[in-house]
Amino acid sequence: TQPNVEKGVDGGLLPDANGKEPSPGGQREDRGKWQKPRITRKSLMKCCLVKWIIDSTTNTQGPESSDCELELSTVRHQPEGLEQLQVQTQFTKKELQSLYRGFKNECPSGLVDEETFKNIYSQFFPQGDATTYAHFLFNAFDMDRNGSIRFEDFVIGLSVLLRGSETEKLRWAFNLYDINKDGYITKEEMLAIMTSIYDMMGRYTSPSVRDVDPSEHVDKFFQKMDRNRDGVVTIDEFIETCQKDENIMASMQLFENVI
Repeated sequence: TQPNVEKGVDGGLLPDANGKEPSPGGQREDRGKWQKPRITRKSLMKCCLVKWIIDSTTNTQGPESSDCELELSTVRHQPEGLEQLQVQTQFTKKELQSLYRGFKNECPSGLVDEETFKNIYSQFFPQGDATTYAHFLFNAFDMDRNGSIRFEDFVIGLSVLLRGSETEKLRWAFNLYDINKDGYITKEEMLAIMTSIYDMMGRYTSPSVRDVDPSEHVDKFFQKMDRNRDGVVTIDEFIETCQKDENIMASMQLFENVI
């Protein structure tokens, strides 16, 4: 089926982490069996990475939640303890257990490589070419630039994208656009990211992003962001402009819909 990405989709991709245990979160049945978190289809359709993780557990009966800590020693890369990750993210421990189980099912080594990212996005956007966008997104998650993504890096990034503040999300978006990680965004970098998104799913957004050519789209944004006209956009310029311009913030929804 074709992706149905719409503006204004519910922002919650996992149940809210606000102190009380959310009803959609992972729960135990009376017999002690683990129930896969019931995340709504509407929410899943907005986050490919979460859908990939949860789908991997569909036909797998997970172990007892008390066994999750023991599982951490069975992979080549041992992530931080779930309790520490709970402090570092806005996920509950049960959500982290579910995410870890799906992550380990798909990546038994405990690491995600770039080829895996390309496979994820080719699965969800088969009508387009997802290769370039998956490459850029992988580099944004791969903070230490070693060619692989650890589970803790993965969930810390997801926590920012799904539950972070507006400023935190914009900082993460800046990191995505800053392809060479030199602390600045050039017009060429912004165009490369936008073109890769258009190539992957432009025909299936509503309204269609093909209504405006990527270069025209970037020209308008870059002119607003490059306030001192020095040919590059700093993180301060990026955040300030995005927060003050409703049109730019609305267009950032396109970015949010392809995570």
